[in-house]
Amino acid sequence: MTEQMRLLVDKLNAAARAYYYSAEPIMSDKDYDAMYDELLRLEKESGVVLPDSPTHRVGAEALTAFEPHMHISRLWSMDKVQSIEALDEWIKRTEKLAGITNLTYYVEYKFDGLTLNLTYRDGVLVQAATRGNGVTGEAILPQARTIRTVPLTIPYKGLLEVQGECIMRLSTLEKYNATAAEPLKNARNAAAGAIRNLDPAVTASRKLDAFFYQVGTIDNPPYDDQPGMLAFLRENGFPVSEYLGRPHDRESLIACIKEIEAARPTLDYLIDGVLIKVGDFALRDQMGYTDRFPRWAVAYKFEAEETTTTLNEVTWELGRTGKLTPLAHVEPVDFYGVTVRKATLNNYGDILRKRVAIGAPVWIRRSNDVIPEIMGRVGEPAEGETEIIPPTHCPACGSALVERGAHLFCLNRATCRPQAIARMSHFASREALDIEGLSEKTIAQLYDQMNVRDCADLYQITLENALTLDGFKQRKAEKLLAALEKSKSCTLDAFLHAIGIPNIGRKTARDLANTFGTLQKVQDATLEQLVAIPDVGDIVAQSVVEFFSFPENREMIARLLAAGVKPQEAAGKSEGIFSGMSIVVTGTLPTLSRKDAEELIRSMGGTAAGSVSKKTAFVVAGEAAGSKLTKAESLGIEVIDEAELLRRCGR
Repeated sequence: MTEQMRLLVDKLNAAARAYYYSAEPIMSDKDYDAMYDELLRLEKESGVVLPDSPTHRVGAEALTAFEPHMHISRLWSMDKVQSIEALDEWIKRTEKLAGITNLTYYVEYKFDGLTLNLTYRDGVLVQAATRGNGVTGEAILPQARTIRTVPLTIPYKGLLEVQGECIMRLSTLEKYNATAAEPLKNARNAAAGAIRNLDPAVTASRKLDAFFYQVGTIDNPPYDDQPGMLAFLRENGFPVSEYLGRPHDRESLIACIKEIEAARPTLDYLIDGVLIKVGDFALRDQMGYTDRFPRWAVAYKFEAEETTTTLNEVTWELGRTGKLTPLAHVEPVDFYGVTVRKATLNNYGDILRKRVAIGAPVWIRRSNDVIPEIMGRVGEPAEGETEIIPPTHCPACGSALVERGAHLFCLNRATCRPQAIARMSHFASREALDIEGLSEKTIAQLYDQMNVRDCADLYQITLENALTLDGFKQRKAEKLLAALEKSKSCTLDAFLHAIGIPNIGRKTARDLANTFGTLQKVQDATLEQLVAIPDVGDIVAQSVVEFFSFPENREMIARLLAAGVKPQEAAGKSEGIFSGMSIVVTGTLPTLSRKDAEELIRSMGGTAAGSVSKKTAFVVAGEAAGSKLTKAESLGIEVIDEAELLRRCGR
C-alpha cells in the first residue's frame, strides 16, 4: 500500500509543479481529483501520511496558540533608502567598506508579504516560523504546509534554513473577494492574516504562494554568490523571483530600479521596492552586519500603493451599455505625486461587502494610472456615517432601473441621451467601424436635430440631412455619407468590437472572429466553447454569452443587418512561417508601430501575445523595452530586433 501511495504522491506533486511553476498542466483537473481522492482513501485506511503528501495542503486541526520558535540563524532587517541621493550615499559607504569601487550588485523584487523561515532536515520540512524579532518567531508549520509553493520535501539532505516571502496573488485576492462575505482589504494583510490564523484550514482557503530569496543556515554551501544561491534554491524546488538584475554601473542600477517601478502595476503580486545586494559572498562576510541589518544590502522603497482617506460622496455613472457604476468621491490624498479625488466601487453588492458608508475612513489602492479602487473600510462603523442608497431611476433620463446580476441598468436605449450618444460614438470610433467624420459632437447634433437614436439610424442619414448640421457643407457632407457607406462592409472583428460587448477589446474580438468565423456562430457560442479560446477567461466568456442573450442587443444587430451592414466572414488564422508560434512585441521599434508589427506577425500565422511565458517563441524588442524583455532574458527566450523580424518575414 505504501508503494501505491508513493506513486500517487509523486504523480500529484509532479502535476502541481507543472501547474504552478511552469503554467503547463500535465493532468486534467478531473484526473487530479480522482487520484487525490484515491490517495486520501489509502491514507485513511493505512493511517500513514507521507511527508510530501499533497493532503497536507488542506490544513490540519486548529491550534490553540502559537509556540515560540528560535531561528537557527538570525533573520536580519534591511536598511532602507527612498531616493537616488540616499542610494548614492549607501553606495559610497559600501564601496569604502569593501575597499572596492564598481562592486557587482544584484537587484531583486522586494516582495510585500510576510516573512517565512523554513527548516529542513534530511530533505523534509520539519518547521516553519514567522520572522518575529529576528531571533525568535512563531511556529507555523501546519499553516506553511498548506501553501502550495512551499516544498514539503527537497533533494538536499543536510540541515537547511530558507527564508522567503508569503504572498497572496492579486488575481487570487480578486477571485476570493468575488464570493467572500467580507472582502479582504489587500493582499499583504490577507497573507499575514492567513499565516497567523490558528486554523490551518483558513490558511488553505486563501490559496497563498511564496517566493524564496535567502539561505540562512547550510553546511558547506555549493555556491559563492547570489546567482549561485538562487540556482541552488531553484534546484531544490523553491520558487524564486523571475527578476534578477545585474547592473554594471550606477546608471544601469538606476535604470533597473525605474524598470521595476514601471513594471510594478503589471505584476500579479505586491512589491514595495527593490533589494540591492552585493553579489560576492566572501565580500559579504568581510563587510558584516550592524546590530540591525547587513551592510551589504539595502532596500530601495517605492511610493505606497495603498493609503487611507475619507469617503465623502458616491455618484452613479452611466456607461454606454446602460450600466450604472458607483463612483466614490474621497477626501483628496496624494499618490505618486498625483492628487486622488475619486475611486471605484464595482457595484452595490461591492459597497455592502466592503461595509463602506459616506463619512467612513476607507482603504484605497492605486495601480499605475488606473483610477484607484476602494478596498474596504478602516475600523468599525461610527456615528456620523451615512448609508449609501442605490438609485431606483436613471440619473440621466429618469427611467426606472433594472437589476441584472450584480449591476443596475437603464434599458431606455432610445431616449437616454448620454447612453445613446456614447454607444454610437464607440460604434464609429477608429478601433470599431472607423467612420470618418462621425465625431461625438456630430452624433450629438444628429441625436438632437434628426431623431437619430441608435447605430442603425446612422445609415438613414441623407445628404439633405447632413447639410443641416453645423459646420457641414457639400464636400464634408458627401465624405460623411461615403464613410457610412464604406463602413457597411466591415470585418467581423471590427463589428464585434463596435457593437459594444462588455470586456471585449479589438484583440479579443479578433480572436472570436478567427475562432468562429461568422457572426451567427459567435452569437450561438457556449461558455465552454468561449473559454477554450486562449486568453478568454470566465469573465469575458460570460460577458459574450450575456450580451447575446439580451433581446435589445439581438434587436440592435438585426436592425444593423437590415440597414445593410454586412460583417465579412473571417478567414480564420493565417498560415505562415510563424504558425503555431506565440510572439511578443515590446518597446518602441524604429519604423513599425507595435500594432503594425503585431499585424505582420498575425499575417504570418503567429499569435501576437501580450505577455512573456515559457511558450513564447521569441520577443521582438525595441527601444525602452521593459519587464517583458527582462523576463525573456531570464527564461532564455530568443530576443530579436525589428530588422530581424522583417528579414524573417521576407520584407
